Amino acid sequence: MSRGVLLTLSAYVLWGLSPLYWKQLDHLASGEIVAFRMLATVGLLYIGHLVLGTLRRVLTAAADRRARALALLSATLLGANWLMFVWAVNTDRVLEASLGYFMNPLMSVVLGVVVLGERMRRVQWAAVALAGVGVLVLTVDVGTLPWVSLLLAGTFAFYGLIRKLSPLGSFDGLSLEVSAMAPFALGALLVRASAGPGLEGLDNPGTVALLLGTGVVTAAPLLLFASGARLIDLTTVGLLQYVAPTLQFLLGVIVYGEVWSGGQAVGYLVIWVALALFAGEGVWRRQRAMATIS
Repeated sequence: MSRGVLLTLSAYVLWGLSPLYWKQLDHLASGEIVAFRMLATVGLLYIGHLVLGTLRRVLTAAADRRARALALLSATLLGANWLMFVWAVNTDRVLEASLGYFMNPLMSVVLGVVVLGERMRRVQWAAVALAGVGVLVLTVDVGTLPWVSLLLAGTFAFYGLIRKLSPLGSFDGLSLEVSAMAPFALGALLVRASAGPGLEGLDNPGTVALLLGTGVVTAAPLLLFASGARLIDLTTVGLLQYVAPTLQFLLGVIVYGEVWSGGQAVGYLVIWVALALFAGEGVWRRQRAMATIS
């Protein structure tokens, strides 16, 4: 296994196992967890910048109006995604959360067509249509849209689109994003603390340690991904990304005992077939292109 594959796979494994961490904080409100996560992450990232001597670079980027505007927009999407994911995990909706990240690549392709004017190939259209059928099956079975999955997929797909438009790299971009979110996170915590008996869990050293650790849980996989993805081709990254939702799905079924009906099983299966079609076509085209070059 190459170094690039190992680093990237490690990132997706950490993301896939992250529900195990967030479940330890399910006695807290999801908004409170995410607010602490933002503050812990911004602190950790800026310590990293000080150690690496890259703080000036981030401050220079922050002076650019377009970079600030894009960072604020992507920060809003990222914050919404974090909040939805933590809420889903801590309300026993891990399966729905995993489905959202299974659907994300397909939604990203559709956004590329609608927003960036990219062209989809026929197999990609077929995969998107098949995924739509899967969502329809889930909707009919449950009686409502799988809105948790759709919101997770949508916010992360739009986040990826904004990051694509941003001139900043992943480390600097995330630093600017959490900087944009930090004042709102701090304000929310202060309002919550002043409005009632105080913030939950801060009298428990274990809870405090877990809240501080959210910065590591957030930054570690991102840094592993940023380091590994540069060393391997995009097709390999595209295939490895399914490791995270697969692990989340297994956690939901095996560890947390979440129940799914026969109709849900059919809906999930249809979406997985769509993903296999989508990923398989990408691998085939990549191999064909490499064979042509050689």
